[in-house]
Amino acid sequence: MKENKLVEFSLEFSAKVIELVKELKEKRESIISNQIGRSGTSIGANIHEAQYAHGKNDFIAKLEIALKESNETSYWLQILLKTDYISETRFKELDSLCANIRVMLIKSCRTAKGEKL
Repeated sequence: MKENKLVEFSLEFSAKVIELVKELKEKRESIISNQIGRSGTSIGANIHEAQYAHGKNDFIAKLEIALKESNETSYWLQILLKTDYISETRFKELDSLCANIRVMLIKSCRTAKGEKL
């Protein structure tokens, strides 16, 4: 079976988001930790759901939801950086992973829609 980098990266990212949420809860931060926990893990969940989509349109819809969730997650990471809940190093690591997933999602959506890259 061909290795799926998008699935692999989204699973890795979800695990890192869960680690981050644990740390934030230890700092008694609950507003953003709940938000980023939902959006950050939703990326991978939607990518996994897309693998068993009911046709092309459902496949694209799942990937587009994952794309929106990755954009939201990037926003929460920026807020965490600006409020000093995470270091710039941690921000760069997580935001870079999130951005890489976003790029792959955009390419996958375009390919599925038959658009030229």
